[in-house]
Amino acid sequence: MKALIFNKFGGPEVLQYIEIPQPTIGDHDVLVQMKAIGLNYADIYRRKGNYHLVGEPPYILGYEGAGIVVKVGKHMKDIKEGDRIAFADVPHANAEYVSVPYDKAIPIPDGVSFEHAASLLLQGMTAHYLVHDSYQVKDGDQVLIHAAAGGVGQLLTQLVTILGGTSIGLTSSKAKAEVAKRAGAKEVVLYDTSWSETVKELTGGKGVDVVYESVGSMLMDSFQATRTGGTVVFFGMAGGDPAPVDPRMLMDTSKTLTGGDLWNVLKTREIRMERAAQLFQWLQEGKLQIASPTQFALEDGAAAHELLESRKSTGKIVLIP
Repeated sequence: MKALIFNKFGGPEVLQYIEIPQPTIGDHDVLVQMKAIGLNYADIYRRKGNYHLVGEPPYILGYEGAGIVVKVGKHMKDIKEGDRIAFADVPHANAEYVSVPYDKAIPIPDGVSFEHAASLLLQGMTAHYLVHDSYQVKDGDQVLIHAAAGGVGQLLTQLVTILGGTSIGLTSSKAKAEVAKRAGAKEVVLYDTSWSETVKELTGGKGVDVVYESVGSMLMDSFQATRTGGTVVFFGMAGGDPAPVDPRMLMDTSKTLTGGDLWNVLKTREIRMERAAQLFQWLQEGKLQIASPTQFALEDGAAAHELLESRKSTGKIVLIP
């Protein structure tokens, strides 16, 4: 089979599309022929060497995707050949075939495409735990969302609306601001302004109840935009490492800094199934909208990485084997 691999850390140019052996499956696994693979910032971090990778080169990126079951382990009962499944946390997804453990195989409902399933699960379940676990968004909450035109940003904005909150989006351009508004942001502020002050003005001088911070390097500005007693949820560093936080500031302002990581939440198959089912239901009911993802052939993965890393993309990028 063909796969997108790399042997050393670096820029998109280290990625290669080569022939490698097809994976074997265990008794509790299924072999999936991939139809769509989600691209995420975590893939960039791993390619650069910022995230720890297990094993030796060649490394295969990708943790999210959707496809058709072509082989099942002998102890598999409720998944069969021909079933459509998706996953959010299975390694080596940047390949034509992936071995998927039973507890991570999520059935795709009728009417949901492979591309939408590969666009929704990882970012959707990220948004889901952020608004339910890291900070429970309530009716009337005012919420600031970084990178509001991105994949997680658009989903976060929509989930905040479903839960009764109001979103203020942050984007890098007017074109992206329109994307954020279509997702439901009441106001959108551009990064090249004094945005933390603008956000405070938009909230009557108080600041927002919660900031969803995925940029990293703007962490202290996010605190400035947060009300006394408010919360900053840190879940990414697309713009660089955050500055150290003085706990005395947290004490003096009664503000909370909390982190978020999806893998600490998806502990069982039941949790995966429950959260995915709710996302798929909202999608089918029209409460959740997903724009058609930007598609690249898997062999053109380097170009897809360049686009995502440029921060010029909006919404999801998927790779098609």
